[in-house]
Amino acid sequence: METPHLTFPLLVTLLLNGVAIGMLYFLVAVGLSVIFGLMHVLNFAHGSMSMVGAYVGLAVFRLFGDPATGTAPTWAFALAILGGAMAGFVLGWVTERFLIRPLYKRPIFLILLTLGLILVLDETVKLIWGTSPQGLVIVPGLSGTVDVLGQPFAVYRIFLISFGLLMIGLTWYVVNKTRIGIIIRAGVQDSDMVQTLGINVRQIFTLVFAFGAALAAMGGIATTPFTGVHPAMSGDFLLKTFIVVVIGGFGSTTGTALGAICLGLTEQFLPWFFPRFAAVGPVVLMAVVLLVRPEGLFSVSGRRAG
Repeated sequence: METPHLTFPLLVTLLLNGVAIGMLYFLVAVGLSVIFGLMHVLNFAHGSMSMVGAYVGLAVFRLFGDPATGTAPTWAFALAILGGAMAGFVLGWVTERFLIRPLYKRPIFLILLTLGLILVLDETVKLIWGTSPQGLVIVPGLSGTVDVLGQPFAVYRIFLISFGLLMIGLTWYVVNKTRIGIIIRAGVQDSDMVQTLGINVRQIFTLVFAFGAALAAMGGIATTPFTGVHPAMSGDFLLKTFIVVVIGGFGSTTGTALGAICLGLTEQFLPWFFPRFAAVGPVVLMAVVLLVRPEGLFSVSGRRAG
């Protein structure tokens, strides 16, 4: 089959779309990456926490808008992101404090716990909001398109790129340049030593887990203008999240960002050139990275988190 003609303006549009989708994946995946990289806890319920954030954020958004049309002021969407993030933070805090903390020395039980938590959260969401997909969110201040080299480009995707870059910088700074980041890394290496300095390591780890869940929930509500909200989105989130962190390397903010952008670009370009392989492309990309560099493109083993 003849390769479709790819003009330069269309190439730029595909690149921008890939980066925008990658920023969305980063928001969902970075929490899992940080939690595992710093705490060595593999949270399989991460996708479900993203879904909970999406539903809570949508509920907040609809408090100030028109449920029939799905529109609301731009500031209502900001409140929705904040509300979803707060819901994720509380959920993460409760999960770590009462469920995960007693099982740190029993990793198999931790895996079983988070797998079971998927069922609990998914069924709770269905009980509260039902099984029908919820409508798309329309944010007037972020709707419409702009002209990029003669090609239309969604304003919301520009927002995603900007917001994603901001969160990359913020997460990297907190982990690498702040006192709490130093305490976290030191606590991972020798929690007893840090505890003797009068620092409550367990409380710090609870905050890390809650922060990761808040980022996941924030990513969940950020997807609503694209796909709406539905109970099956937790599984989609989980698969994409693991692909991203495996590509980038667990625990690395830089690696997670790069892995997310790689996945976003793959999903944009494969349907254009090789539509038959579009569905399996992300998994193939992950497999190639595992074969070439099993620890991911960026590894935090033996060095500071990146």
